[in-house]
Amino acid sequence: MVSSGLLERLTQPLREAGLVFDVFAETIPEPTDTVVQAGVARITPRHDCLLAFGGGSPIDTAKAMSILASNGGKMRDYKAPELADIGKLPVIAIPTTAGTGSEVTRFTVITDAQRDEKMLIAGLGALPLAAIVDYELTFSLPPRITADTGLDSFTHALEAYVSRRANPFSDALAESAMRLIGANLRTAFHEPRNAQARAAMMLGATQAGLAFSNASVALVHGMSRPIGAHFHVPHGLSNAMLLPAVTRFSLQAALPRYAQAARLAGFAGAGDADEAAGTKLLAGLEALNTELAVPTPAQFGIAATAWHQKIQLMAEQALASGSPANNPKIPTLAEIIALYSGLHAVS
Repeated sequence: MVSSGLLERLTQPLREAGLVFDVFAETIPEPTDTVVQAGVARITPRHDCLLAFGGGSPIDTAKAMSILASNGGKMRDYKAPELADIGKLPVIAIPTTAGTGSEVTRFTVITDAQRDEKMLIAGLGALPLAAIVDYELTFSLPPRITADTGLDSFTHALEAYVSRRANPFSDALAESAMRLIGANLRTAFHEPRNAQARAAMMLGATQAGLAFSNASVALVHGMSRPIGAHFHVPHGLSNAMLLPAVTRFSLQAALPRYAQAARLAGFAGAGDADEAAGTKLLAGLEALNTELAVPTPAQFGIAATAWHQKIQLMAEQALASGSPANNPKIPTLAEIIALYSGLHAVS
């Protein structure tokens, strides 16, 4: 963000307007509580807001900084089901990826570095005051990030749509997001400067963020967070790894919903019956992962021994997160273990 010159697009107008600001550039992918603490230490009484510029990680970091600065303590003190409703400074989010939707959600995900646990932190303190969503900021994204963030946003829309907490408001947003992402993700991946595709992906990602903020995510996200915490897999990529298998596991529990999602995203035709559309959704998700070069855990470089040593703990952490309880088919601990085991077996 700094070396590419992209940050200068934000700071130059501030400088020209005579506004005094500081830059905290020590953010990292998949932010940790230690990074958040370092950011809070940089906040002084003269600071009146936080501009969160970048992908989901910088935005999540800024949210967590505001929450932690409000009452102190440790980030783990704010972990769900605790409500983090107070932030010290308003956050203005400016996303540079079409993926996390964090610019419009009341959630942030921070890794507890000591415990290797990704913590979901939820509350009004994590809700940005405003979001500036500009698709031109995504033109320079490399294909890998375009793919991972795009699949992340599709997962948000699909999980919001099949969530047990889905409602008419979230449905409308999720449906629009699945149409946009389904029709444009491949183009954005193969033609990175295609303005129409980039604009559609940015709109779809923001709508998907609003959808899951009002309906919650489900099993994919519950299982994804421990993979990121223990093996440092980017969040969108771990979602993509899991999405076909978790959809197969859940399909029959909400077949009409999954079938409609397949039609909206273009995997199935409008006239396809639910069973046929559901089958095409599974095939379409697998084909999409292949086209976008999504690796399996083994292809990512995670050794089978290391993976299997962590499966029990990852399954326990996934279940404890609460997200699996929103899934159409609520899994047992043994079923989550089986899904993790099968994921690494895929070559």
